Amino acid sequence: MATNPSTGTALITGASAGIGAIYADRLARRGYDLILVARNEARLRAVADKAAANTGRHVQTVIADLGKKNDLLRVEKILRDDPSITMMVNNAGFASVQPLLNENVDRMEDMIALNVTALTRLAYAAAPGFVARGKGTIINISSIVGISVETLNGVYGASKAYVLALSHSLQHELAGKGVRVQAVLPGATATEIWENAGVQLSSLPKEIVMSADEMVDAALAGLDQGETVTIPSLQDGSEWTRYEEARRALSSRLSTDHAAPRYRAA
Repeated sequence: MATNPSTGTALITGASAGIGAIYADRLARRGYDLILVARNEARLRAVADKAAANTGRHVQTVIADLGKKNDLLRVEKILRDDPSITMMVNNAGFASVQPLLNENVDRMEDMIALNVTALTRLAYAAAPGFVARGKGTIINISSIVGISVETLNGVYGASKAYVLALSHSLQHELAGKGVRVQAVLPGATATEIWENAGVQLSSLPKEIVMSADEMVDAALAGLDQGETVTIPSLQDGSEWTRYEEARRALSSRLSTDHAAPRYRAA
């Protein structure tokens, strides 16, 4: 059994494999009890048993498909009702590498339901309790395609751009209320997301693919350093700083009482 006091409870979605499973291991080692959410009961149970055995932390599993409304509502209720929860990792999602015109629009609707709607509802479920208790952390897993939206499928890129924008807004609104918000933007990461999207991981250049372990460790290092946006594969962090400074400077000039001269009739 664990002898150190709990840091609180971390709820992690998409926790049965890949990035979510690594977060489960790392956060348990940091002293968090866990609530792990995923669809695959056998795999989720294996992740939970391993985390509990390695750390002695209390680990609970919730079998849920967050693309289904009733399952999503069950997880929302846990976030609202459990005051021990101090961290939520919004990780569940799926990708597409197909061009828009080659993809099935119903599958893209499912992607929006999971990558956007479920993530949003879970953040809304967690935030009020975090604010009331004056502490809490929301980690939203976005992607570099949230910036590089021309990469891969357009709906996937748009869904991850939404995650980044929502995280910016939540951080702006909640930072003064004791709630931390971090958006994590992985590059290509060695997880099943590629094969699930119809791409063999081995077909990708090795120099662009990071292990899930290294990605999560870097993301948590970014959290420790107080970052609100963490891009583990970006070698020069000042590039992001300049990008953000330019975006924020531009935002102050986007609404005026007259159109720009270039748009006025001759």
